[in-house]
Amino acid sequence: MKGRQSVLDESRNKGMVAGAATAGVVAAAVIAPPVVAAVAAVPAALFVYKWWKHRLENGIKF
Repeated sequence: MKGRQSVLDESRNKGMVAGAATAGVVAAAVIAPPVVAAVAAVPAALFVYKWWKHRLENGIKF
């Protein structure tokens, strides 16, 4: 069983990954053709989904 602080640390790490992936998609949308940005959005959306799901399962407020 994980402690509360380790759950919060895991959430913070997942949030950082999701944020970095989203920033990469925004940069790709500005620099690259729209098709590249759309392909890059798929993993970013997956990371964001995993982060939100983790927060919901562990009762972390938004």
